[in-house]
Amino acid sequence: MGEKVAVYGIGNPLIDVTAQVEDGDISALGLNKGAMQLIDTARGNEILAHIQQHEKTYSCGGACPNTMITLAALGVRTALAGMVAKDELGRIYNERLQEQRVISDLAVHPGDTGSCIVLVTPDHERTMSTRLGVCQEFSVENVKHEQIKAADFFYFTGYMWDTESQKSALTAAIKTARAAGTKVVFDVADPFAVDRHRDEFLELLSGQVDVVLANREEARLLLEYDDPRRAAIDLAGRCETAAVKNGADGSYIGSSDGSCIELGAYRVDAVDSNGAGDNYSAGFLYGMANGYSLADSGRIAAYVAAQIVKRIGAQFDEAEATELREAVSKGLWREVAEATK
Repeated sequence: MGEKVAVYGIGNPLIDVTAQVEDGDISALGLNKGAMQLIDTARGNEILAHIQQHEKTYSCGGACPNTMITLAALGVRTALAGMVAKDELGRIYNERLQEQRVISDLAVHPGDTGSCIVLVTPDHERTMSTRLGVCQEFSVENVKHEQIKAADFFYFTGYMWDTESQKSALTAAIKTARAAGTKVVFDVADPFAVDRHRDEFLELLSGQVDVVLANREEARLLLEYDDPRRAAIDLAGRCETAAVKNGADGSYIGSSDGSCIELGAYRVDAVDSNGAGDNYSAGFLYGMANGYSLADSGRIAAYVAAQIVKRIGAQFDEAEATELREAVSKGLWREVAEATK
């Protein structure tokens, strides 16, 4: 890559393959309509073969990639590392990522690119099948230490703790970032990840992370009590800064000095909560990368998250991204924040 970025992320690149199908296709494939299921590579290939003649759209998916893409849309220089395969889906993923102005630092491994196959029936119901593919093969050898040293922030999510290979890679990347003074930002990302790795996550927060992002349920599982304000203060005391999202009730931003900022949520007509957390993280990172206060970074985060839930999907299209970038640069998030405290 060789290019300095503000935010360097390591995540699971999963290409979203969306096709319009009939109810009969769902039945023929033996899928549970409207559900999301994890599948293996063979099952994924079976579904892809079935929809080969259907018109399809492709987009870059995955929690960390969603955050990097929105950051790039906001004008922040970002890069994404992870693992794709040397296959058609991997090629498309790389192309789409760069079209969205994210610098690709993706490694390649034999096998199949991770994907989320979304089958949409005429009633607009979405049936999703996710295969992780070669994502989980990301290893220590794939970590680009010089790029991490040069970045202002290093970002990763709890999903990267699910294999020893990925965990070893992230451990090495965090060590490099800490030594270089690159701020380490950890997005817990999923309550089930806390169920699997609670003790290790708590260890991470004690000296290896500068900023932690979690929602109320993730914080509850981590700390074993349900109080988002107290959790923000507690988590910040273990690192430096903590943002605990409380859904429609806003969020809490804690600092290591024991202070806590309470922010309201923005009232919008939500149609799809998919990607709300990823986009909140993007807004918060945008604020920090541009020198805003923690309070204003939280307001920007809430504003960006509110815009994504007004649409279907976890990413903005080009026109929406331009509108968002202009709104944020004009400080419209500040006006809304004052009106909804």
